[in-house]
Amino acid sequence: MTFDFEYEKRFFKDLDKISNADVERIVSAVKNLAHDPTPKDCKKLKAGLDIFRIRQGDYRVIYEIDHANKKVRILCARHRKDAYKNIP
Repeated sequence: MTFDFEYEKRFFKDLDKISNADVERIVSAVKNLAHDPTPKDCKKLKAGLDIFRIRQGDYRVIYEIDHANKKVRILCARHRKDAYKNIP
């Protein structure tokens, strides 16, 4: 069973600020979420909400899972020092 993706605009803005090598790793990690949206290295960020993060080097990808509709909404990809600011 695979999940579909939705992307927030800020995710693409974040990718524009990241080096190409890191972007490739981030995109690869995001693609893997289609088959397993909760890999063993993910961490739940907000109680009551299905908001998670995965680590990719010095970057964090923040995303939300909608199990009912089988969707993963990618919120942002930021450097670890800024990743947790302004999470919806």
